[in-house]
Amino acid sequence: MKSYRKSNDLSMKEALEAMIKSYRLEDKMNHVRIINAWEKVMGPAVAHRTIEIKIIDKTLWVTLSSASLRQELFMAKEKIISSLNEEVKADVLSEIVFK
Repeated sequence: MKSYRKSNDLSMKEALEAMIKSYRLEDKMNHVRIINAWEKVMGPAVAHRTIEIKIIDKTLWVTLSSASLRQELFMAKEKIISSLNEEVKADVLSEIVFK
């Protein structure tokens, strides 16, 4: 049996991308991707000491259980921002605040 595809038919991927764009969910999806990428980018040791992660505007707020880790990550803040943005292939973050 032959499979015919009309020129106006969309693949599932294209349909989902169009829906996400039309409902303006791209930013929220990128926020979820950033939060999910935290452990991959930072490693399990940092992820284990992370209490809370949230994104407000373009700022990532990270609550940590270790003051020394907080200071160490503060020094590498720019590298962390670029690594997370690169992981999601979008310019999502411009600042990180460690608490």
